Amino acid sequence: MKILITGGAGFLGINLGREALNRGHDLFIFDNLLRKGAKQNIEWLESKGKFIFKEGSIELFKEIDDFISKIKPEAIFHLAGQVAMTTSIENPIKDFNINALGSLNLLESARKHLEKTPIIYSSTNKVYGDLEEFKYIKSDKRYVCIEHEDGFNEQIPLNFHSPYGCSKGSADQYMLDYFRIFDLSTVVFRHSSMYGGRQFSTHDQGWVGWFCDQAIKIRDKKIKNTISISGNGFQVRDLLHSQDVVDLYFLALEEIDSIKGEAFNIGGGLDNSLSLLELFDYLNQKLDIELKINRQDTRESDQKVFIADLTKIKSKIDWIPKISLNEGLDNQIEWQEQKN
Repeated sequence: MKILITGGAGFLGINLGREALNRGHDLFIFDNLLRKGAKQNIEWLESKGKFIFKEGSIELFKEIDDFISKIKPEAIFHLAGQVAMTTSIENPIKDFNINALGSLNLLESARKHLEKTPIIYSSTNKVYGDLEEFKYIKSDKRYVCIEHEDGFNEQIPLNFHSPYGCSKGSADQYMLDYFRIFDLSTVVFRHSSMYGGRQFSTHDQGWVGWFCDQAIKIRDKKIKNTISISGNGFQVRDLLHSQDVVDLYFLALEEIDSIKGEAFNIGGGLDNSLSLLELFDYLNQKLDIELKINRQDTRESDQKVFIADLTKIKSKIDWIPKISLNEGLDNQIEWQEQKN
């Protein structure tokens, strides 16, 4: 099968690319190489097998259209995007051009050149806004949403907040509408937090990897033992390891007729949920350190809690997260140590 991964040099893309090579697929990657670690990821993947790489911008219709018309992919993982909330606020037009316009460019090219090619889109839980319409309590070291203790389902009303939420939400809805209007085989996965190997985290994207990296540097006495966070640390996300995401995407290709035209909340679920304070407790114990916290203002439109209710995706295909929180965090620490 010919598989195209847009944003294929990023964290999730490179893990999907390796799996595609392992399965014997013909792999094509489209990426602008601007994200931290992208060039290193491509070099790493080149050591694993042969694939075709095209450096280009999803913002420019001709660049993605020429590539798609030439290779005629039989499946597309659409991951190319601007991924940081803070960046979207600093430059809303750039954010829109990459996330919204770029996704529309891909859809139009697929409509012109492809028939029934599955397109799996990596969306975000930010399409639901800040979720402040619900009630929260503090329980030990985390927030708990009273109305949705076990997680948020897809019936939560869309409520785009921030340029990032608007651009990703627009693309999310275009994906679903191109199924309705043009019969494209699109699927939307609204992701919570993902983590794992090959993630070059920064202070505003990839929080699990970033804090693991900072904790390792503190242990090794490369930086002081104070970590700065936004908010009070009670914020909760459910974590999904990259291997579980990879399994989901390839299973989605096999089960495309069961899920096309639909959106799904995707995460680790309640059992794999974690607050910032709980992560710091784990790192303190694991690395034998004592982190000090510098609390700063809460980020704009930040959610106190997001845990994905996985009922819908479980009802459609035979997928559940398999990597436990402890196993995944240990894997993350190992990757950060090797990277450093």
